[in-house]
Amino acid sequence: MSESDSPEPEAPAASEDAAANALLFGEWDVSEIEYDDPSTERYLRVTPIAHTMGRHASKQFQKSEISVVERLINRLMQTEDNTGAKQRATRIVRDAFDLVHERTDENPAQVLVTAVENAAPREETVRLKYGGISVPKAVDVAPQRRVDQGLMFIAEGAKKGSYKTKTSAAESLAQQLVGAADYDLQTYAINQKEEKERVAAAAR
Repeated sequence: MSESDSPEPEAPAASEDAAANALLFGEWDVSEIEYDDPSTERYLRVTPIAHTMGRHASKQFQKSEISVVERLINRLMQTEDNTGAKQRATRIVRDAFDLVHERTDENPAQVLVTAVENAAPREETVRLKYGGISVPKAVDVAPQRRVDQGLMFIAEGAKKGSYKTKTSAAESLAQQLVGAADYDLQTYAINQKEEKERVAAAAR
């Protein structure tokens, strides 16, 4: 048998299996995440990779192709303290995941998905102008924007919970994730979602 007739190496298949079996932060299996909201499922992708080095930035709406864990990390970076500090934001999320697991004995990636689903508003208001009068109008929120808003509320709640307090950022984020996953109305993310939907209901 000549070299040209030799079988192809099976390295690609092996690498695909290794990627499928990889663990998020080396601890958490993300292969069996469950989704309760079918409208946002395609925008809540969970992968073992927490840092894609900005590969999604070249195309519009490509952000939905990266892991929701990295999107949460990016949201945490949009603060005065964490701007540009992705390693610090990643460490905060990793430590928060450990705290979530200690408190719930559940996969923290699953808790994050449930928290975002619960914190994502279904309605919001826009301002329509009739002549010189601005009138609020209730509109449905697109699924991608719902995920964006849910992540924003969770990140804002984590920041407010740790700002000028003894509570660490990881502790505050863990509280937001557990509270939002349990639909606790005292949680900042759920409170903001309910407020946005209440205002929209009044503008119908």
